[in-house]
Amino acid sequence: MPRKLRSLLAVVMSLAILSGAVAWQTTGTKSDAPKDRIAAVIVGPTYWKGNLHTHSLWSDGDDFPEMIADWYKRHGYHFLTLSDHNVLSEGERWIDAVPGKGTRDVAIKKYVERFGASWVERRTKDKKEQVRLKPLAEFRSTLEEAGKYLLIPGEEITHKFAKNPVHINAINLRDVIKPTDGASVAETIVVNMRAVQEQRKAKGMNTIAFVNHPNFGWGVKAEDMLTEELSYFEIFNGHPGVKNYGDDTHVSCERMWDIVLALRLGKLRLPIVYGMATDDAHSYHTFGVGKVNPGRGWIMVKAPFLTAETICKSIDAGDYYCSTGVTLKEVTRNSKELKLVIQPEAGVTYTTQFIGTLRDTTLASATLKDKEGKTLDVTRSYSDQVGKVLAESAGLAPSYRLTGKEIYVRAKVISTKAHPNPYAKGDVEVAWTQPAVP
Repeated sequence: MPRKLRSLLAVVMSLAILSGAVAWQTTGTKSDAPKDRIAAVIVGPTYWKGNLHTHSLWSDGDDFPEMIADWYKRHGYHFLTLSDHNVLSEGERWIDAVPGKGTRDVAIKKYVERFGASWVERRTKDKKEQVRLKPLAEFRSTLEEAGKYLLIPGEEITHKFAKNPVHINAINLRDVIKPTDGASVAETIVVNMRAVQEQRKAKGMNTIAFVNHPNFGWGVKAEDMLTEELSYFEIFNGHPGVKNYGDDTHVSCERMWDIVLALRLGKLRLPIVYGMATDDAHSYHTFGVGKVNPGRGWIMVKAPFLTAETICKSIDAGDYYCSTGVTLKEVTRNSKELKLVIQPEAGVTYTTQFIGTLRDTTLASATLKDKEGKTLDVTRSYSDQVGKVLAESAGLAPSYRLTGKEIYVRAKVISTKAHPNPYAKGDVEVAWTQPAVP
């Protein structure tokens, strides 16, 4: 048989096999499928809902990791990272049961009820009743489901410079990362980001890292995030103590995002910094405003299938959006346009703001001073043309055509629906896209 004919025949056979797989995926039944074919085939990318910042009893959360993972699974999430402080949930650890006192007793009762008495391991040591914390490797198989739910290992690298908190979440880790000192806040970010990148390279894993809650303790300024190593930071964090919205002298995290984008892209020729939305949940037994609860902020990642590697790869590419409740059917983001399709809810209306900074905007800044004339250690003051609303739409398919005059453009969708358990009283559900650059 001639070589060209053999090649053509091979192509035809490959297409036939692929066509059969797709047909079985879309129209077949279990009885139609060969036993050795993987049923979790997904044709084309889809959006996966996930939270990458959550705490358990492995650090300062108030519930068992299985219980937390179960909560997120039952509430429609596809992936979760338990990011406890300076630790991966591995090895042996026991905690005091403290019967009859506080949330620990409540947590144990609920734990037994959900997983059964035989699952919950107890012992008495030094006359104290204790319960064993199960590591991720031990309990993940009870909750994970291929193509439905995934647990991704992670750590909150918890450090500081002087009195400034510097916290970094590292996702899809193999080994715990010990915090490293830096000579400034910016350098502390850099050296710890580099540690994550070194593990990523050494282990051959798609590992990502982002700066957490920059306004927590007013620890991180916009100017501290002008480093090449930084790719993401939290523009929204559900913990009521992290001061997302700033105050009279401190900018909001969202305003900080615009300053960082304008300076990096318009002045320093550095890459985009993408936004993150997370829960930073610690409390799972009492819900309400002021409580550190789950379910306040998340990301929606567009990926062909649900694995830690593909989720992190898509995040690397900026193929995700942030949300506190608004769902987007589709986001198109390139050098020519930024457009989205909103999934509507009955009785809810939506306003989309296209926010950006134009190339002719001055990026000069000034220090802020207190009443005595002393310079404040806060983000500097920039023009109100940095991060201004360039266009606005009330439709369900809003779009913005980039002209080349913009440094970047991002979209924020604001709904009229009140958040069911808000970060702050009066919050409505919103969504943020990643920036588009002409």
